[in-house]
Amino acid sequence: MRKLILQMQMSVDGYVSPANGSLDWQVWGWGDRWAWDDGLKAFFNQVFEGVDTILLSRKIVEEGYLDHWGRAAKNHPANPQFAFAQKVVLTDKLKASRWERTAIARGGFIDEVNALKKKEGKDILVIGGVGFASSLVTEKLVDEFQFFVNPTAVGGGRSVFHDQRKGHALRLLGSKGYECGVVVNRYAPA
Repeated sequence: MRKLILQMQMSVDGYVSPANGSLDWQVWGWGDRWAWDDGLKAFFNQVFEGVDTILLSRKIVEEGYLDHWGRAAKNHPANPQFAFAQKVVLTDKLKASRWERTAIARGGFIDEVNALKKKEGKDILVIGGVGFASSLVTEKLVDEFQFFVNPTAVGGGRSVFHDQRKGHALRLLGSKGYECGVVVNRYAPA
């Protein structure tokens, strides 16, 4: 069975979405300002070599994720890293996909994710907002967490973890710091 890998940027104080939405807290966001060092870019590309499907939330698609990477693929046509993976958007609010290599999945959330995990192929990478990620965590669908911890404390915001009675026990798979200040922490559910 394929692994579902949740990849998110996080502040050093544990938030994936700051309370102050106008705060510029990430070393890299979408756009041309990409301040990651070469080592972190290499790790990011290595992760993408191990996946053949990207699971996206409707919200992140509407915020520009696919438009950004579509422009990057057109600007760098000789570089296969920009035309990566089949994309699947889980939503019942979009009637059709307007993006290349992108399918819309309208079934039940849990059933759609489990069906993707059972298909043959490489792992599945999840990129989405805090609500989408929280739903995956709550339903125990995530097999690996990759948190790109940015060197900024945001003081408050939202987390993907909500169980305040039991918490979420995790097992460290690896941790590595990069010159740009980002630390990537990888975990599996304990």
